[in-house]
Parts: sequence; structure tokens; C-alpha cells
Amino acid sequence: MNTVSVLLPVAVDRAYTYSVPDGMELAPGDVVVVPLGPRNMLGVVWDGQPDDVPQDKLRPVEAKLDGAIGADMRRFVDWIADYTLSVPGTVLRMVLRVPEAFGPERPVSAVRLAGPPPERMTSARARVLDVVGDGLSWNRSALAQAAGVGTSVINGLVDAGTLEIVWLPAAPVVPAPDPGFAPPVLSLDQAAAAARLRESVAADTFSVTLIEGVTGAGKTEVYFEAVAEALGRGRQVLVLVPEISLTTQFLDRFEARFGARPAEWHSGITSRLRERTWRGVANGDIRAVAGARSALFLPFAEPGLIVVDEEHDPAYKQEDGVIYSARDMAVVRGMIGAFPVMLSSATPSIESRANAERGRYAHVVLPDRFGGSLPDIKAIDMRVDGPERGRFLSPVLIKAVEETIAGGEQALLFLNRRGYAPLTLCRRCGFRFECPNCSAWLVEHRFRRELCCHHCGHTIRRPDRCPNCDAEDSLVPCGPGVERIAEEAAATFADARILMLSSDLVGSIAELRNRFAMVERGEVDLVIGTQLVAKGHNFPHLALVGVIDADIGLATADPRAAERTFQLLQQVTGRAGRHRDGGRGLIQTFDPDHPVMRAIVSGDREAFYAREMEQRERQRLPPFGRLAAIVVSGRNQQEAVGHSRALARVVPAAEGVRVLGPAEAPLAVVRGRHRYRFLVQTSRAFELQSWLRQWLAAAPKPRGGVRVSVDVDPVSFL
Repeated sequence: MNTVSVLLPVAVDRAYTYSVPDGMELAPGDVVVVPLGPRNMLGVVWDGQPDDVPQDKLRPVEAKLDGAIGADMRRFVDWIADYTLSVPGTVLRMVLRVPEAFGPERPVSAVRLAGPPPERMTSARARVLDVVGDGLSWNRSALAQAAGVGTSVINGLVDAGTLEIVWLPAAPVVPAPDPGFAPPVLSLDQAAAAARLRESVAADTFSVTLIEGVTGAGKTEVYFEAVAEALGRGRQVLVLVPEISLTTQFLDRFEARFGARPAEWHSGITSRLRERTWRGVANGDIRAVAGARSALFLPFAEPGLIVVDEEHDPAYKQEDGVIYSARDMAVVRGMIGAFPVMLSSATPSIESRANAERGRYAHVVLPDRFGGSLPDIKAIDMRVDGPERGRFLSPVLIKAVEETIAGGEQALLFLNRRGYAPLTLCRRCGFRFECPNCSAWLVEHRFRRELCCHHCGHTIRRPDRCPNCDAEDSLVPCGPGVERIAEEAAATFADARILMLSSDLVGSIAELRNRFAMVERGEVDLVIGTQLVAKGHNFPHLALVGVIDADIGLATADPRAAERTFQLLQQVTGRAGRHRDGGRGLIQTFDPDHPVMRAIVSGDREAFYAREMEQRERQRLPPFGRLAAIVVSGRNQQEAVGHSRALARVVPAAEGVRVLGPAEAPLAVVRGRHRYRFLVQTSRAFELQSWLRQWLAAAPKPRGGVRVSVDVDPVSFL
């Protein structure tokens, strides 16, 4: 009997064997419907020899669907599963996340003139007939808008036989981009960089190029020329962006260059658009996509280029389910498909810089800002020029903001902390509001009158009395969030038009994009924001950036703390003066002599990278060594501790491996689960995945709801 292996998008570690009914022909990559237990589900015919299963235990494939998962994508799924120690089915689930896309494209309902006018004529009906008199077919909502009527009027004309329903093919998700639509005028440095990138695409083979340039150097315009080369050669292009908010300006710039927008892929698009986009990518109708990290799993028919914009951004790391770095997996995707990958950033990750210095990546550098000079950065020593008691803006920063606004320009106050205050306590008894599900304080959000946990989402109304001692008016906020800075700014700059930009204050993507557009149009004097505003945005009227608490990211045990702080400060201060000379950045800090602060103020980025890489190499930290985190979690603390100790007893002996832990995680409880961590440190040449499998295989199976997660190349150390 003919049999096939079918991989299912569920948490199973192998493909299942099914029989193939007479008359059905299947090949690896075909998408099928198969029974699993009492239900049917999607699966993919997988490579490899099917298991030898007795005939009486075999179940048949129910149906073969349109479309297939190509050989490169199947290899990609297997590669990620092997590297991350994930179950292949859970990786496949990210590919098959739109099951509706395997059916035929649904036509679109429209109406057109088909019969005589209705017996009862009204002014609304007359307007509709006047519009459809051209003989064209109209979408109902578009017709209703053009005629100034409700859709009920149109439905009444259909019932009367005056209009008839017709079915039309769906319009393309996006028009095809034209690589020759509007070639840019580039500087000499930009033109030289663009030529190198075009050559990489024209070579039609795998390569990785790091595009590094100061903020405002024109990195996007330069890699657009690589996009144009790929499109001109009939290939598809994927541009990854770390935040949905970044897509607004990017889409506009893409359209200005290519005459059409790329398709979007992120959590904010509708399910219908998601289905059509997935299908369009698979059949080649969609030639360019801009998306979040999940876009990496779209089944491109003719991939020719992946660009990872803001490649340093930690948002590219998925921290739950299959734990992977989209930046690193983009490189793997290019290697498997034999096409180029380009990583772009003003502040590249240490890993990417090291790969460029070793010659593993090509390195394209844009050293100068296009159309202006870099901002003048100064540190404000808060020990000398600190604010008044109970305030957070120093007199130096206040004066600079007043001068900027008076000059008709914009200022930005940046604080990487959402809400009003990170802690609320009772000044009478010392009670602090903690999350019942996590080892974290509840953050006060005064605009919503709520106390909220930023890890699990637990929320309570802010009480008027202390729940511990019942004291009235005794609750005080400790420390600032952006809402508190906005409150202080409103009192200090009474006549300024102030706008807050924080992810928890925006209800929809459309609203977020509208707020960014207001800043771009100059309708705002003072912007107060979190890291949402720190990267990738082009604010033409912004002349001053003030960083409220520059030291906030350094007070952790994260080995990447200095790197991340440097990147964040460089990115946010780089928003200033992008279209004019004389932009300024003021950084409030209690440690102006810290190497990060000195590097930002002096502009000596090379000294920072050299120092950071020297320290990483001495400590055998990535990219000069390898790390893996093992997190044991459970609802019951003793069961989590017990399994952690059981794991510790069976650590395989191996030279050059250092295992730290188990230790309680810095965030010891998250969503009601107690967490214990191991950290594994090895050399780069060590076979880490094989050793981890050996270790996990020797350990007892988790019981009682205990979970064990593996994070190869961790980004978070919480």
C-alpha cells in the first residue's frame, strides 16, 4: 500500500504515516487533510521514508488541497527545529497559520444595472441609478458612498430587479512595484554603497551584507536599490521591521520609490487580508512584503532578497513557543534558498559587527548624514544640575525645550518607561502594590486610573485608601513614567502642543499612524514618548531630544546592558536635526563618566564597539562564545525546584562547558509560574545542541505541570 509521512502543525516530534487512497498522487510538500484522533486537520507531506506501520492501523489521507510547501521551506522548518530544540510540528504551525489560504480565491460581490427602474422611485434611488448608469459594476459600499445613500437602498434595488449581483475576481492585494518608477538622487557614498548591494543581488547566490550608517545617512534609500535590482530580476523581496509602528513611514517611502506599496504582514491586518496575502506570496502575485518577524515564514515562490531593518532590535527575538531570532533565521533562510540577506542598522549588534570584522559578512558603511550634520550631544550631570525636589526635568533641559519651541521647532522628551510611576506605595505603612501573579510591582497608569502588571496584564483600579492600613490619601507614586513626565511638561510648558507616544495609550494601528503623521506635519511642539519613538522614524521638524533617565538600562545584570543602552541612546538622539544643521541631544545622567555616556557624547562609536568586543571576548560571551538558557517553570514552587535539582544531577560531563544554576530567575514568578534558570556557556566550536539533547534525554520527564523551555542564544536574562 502506498504511504506517506505527514508532518502536522501540533507539538509532536515526528511525522505520522498515512495511506494514500487510490487515484490520489502525493509528493513532498503537498498540503493535505488527514485525520488525527477524532478530527481532521491540515498537514504537509514531509520528506523521508514513512514508518513501517501495519496496514490495519493506517488511516487514509482525506484530501489534497491546492498549494504546496516548497523544499526550501521544508528544510527551513527542519533547520529551525533542530537549532532551537523545538518540535518540528510547532515550527510548521507558523507556516500553516492561515489554513483558509489553501482554498480557492473567493470572488467579490458587486452590483450593476440590469433592469427597469423600480415602481417606487425615491431621490436616494435616483442618485444610485444615476451613478450606475455608466454600466460598470460597483462594490456595494463604494456605490453607497458615491451616491450618498445607505446600503439598504442598494439592497432594495436588487430586490426590485433594477440591479443584479455579479461576482468579480478579487482585486490584487497591492499593485506590482516598479523598480524603475522613481530612482533617487544619491550622494557619492550612497551611490557606491548602492552599487555594492546591487552586485550582491546580481550575483544570485547567498551572501550577507551589514549596512551600517549613522542615523539619517540614507540606509533605506540605499537598500531600496538592492530591492529594485531583485524586483527587476523577477524575484520577490521581504523587508523585516521590528515594530508595526515603523511600517507607516516605510510604506510611504517604498511607494514613493516604487510607485506602489508592499504587502503588509503583522498582527494588525485582518484575517481576510492575511489569507489573501499568504496566497499571493505563495503564487508569486505579491512581489514585495514588509512585515514583522512572522513574515519570515511566508512561502515565497521566488525569493530573491531579505532585508532586516534595525537588525539590532531585540523585538526580532520571539520569547515564547518556538524561541528564535528572526534576524539570525533570516540569514539561514537566505543560505537555504541561495539568495542575499542584508542587515541594516545605525547601531549594529555586537554579533553582526564581529561577523563583519571577521569577513563572514560584507560591510557597507555610510559615515555621514545625508542633507545635514549629526546632532550635538551633551550630558547633563544630574548630581550638579538636577531638578527641583519632586521634579524630573533639569533646568538645563527645560531651558533648551523652551528655546526650541520658541524657535518654531519640535522637541522630544524620551523615557523608556510606560505608565505614570513604576511603583505605588503607602507613605504611612510602607505597603507596596505587587502583582499577585508575577514578581513585579504594579505600574500606575494615572490616565486610566489603573495599576497594571506589564508582564501578565493583571489590572486593578487605583484605590483611594491603602488596602493594608486603610489610610486615606496616603498612596504616593515613586519614580517617573512617561505619563508623569507629560504631567510635568504640561505644567512647565503651558502653551506647548504636547503629544504622548506610548504603546499602551494607542488603541489601534490607525491611531498610532495618525499620531506619527501629526508629528511629521509639525502639528505638535513637544513629543513625549517611550522607545516607540526611538528607531526608524523621520521627524523633519525635530530639533531637540532630551533623554530623561539615561541610566535606566544600565542597572541590570544583563551582559548586553551597555550595548542596548548605547543603541537606544544613539537611536533616539539621532532623531534630532535630520533635515537641518544644529540638532541637539541632552542626556540626563547620574554617571556621565560611564563608557556608554562618553561614547554617545563624543560620537566615538568605534571606541565603544572595540571596548565592548574586547570585554565579550575576555568573558567568552557571544559572539566569542555561546550561551543557552534552560528555564524550568511550574505552578507549584516545590515541583519546579525538584525538577531543577533533578536536571542538575544529570548534567553531562564535557570539557569547556560551564553550567550556572539552577537559580531563581530574576523574574521569579511570571503569570503564576515559578521560574528557575540554568545558563550554559561554551566555546563557539562546541556542539551545543547535541549536548543539550543529551542532557534533556537523561533527565526525568516533567510532571505536575512543570515545563522546561530551551533558549539557544538568549536575548533576555529575566
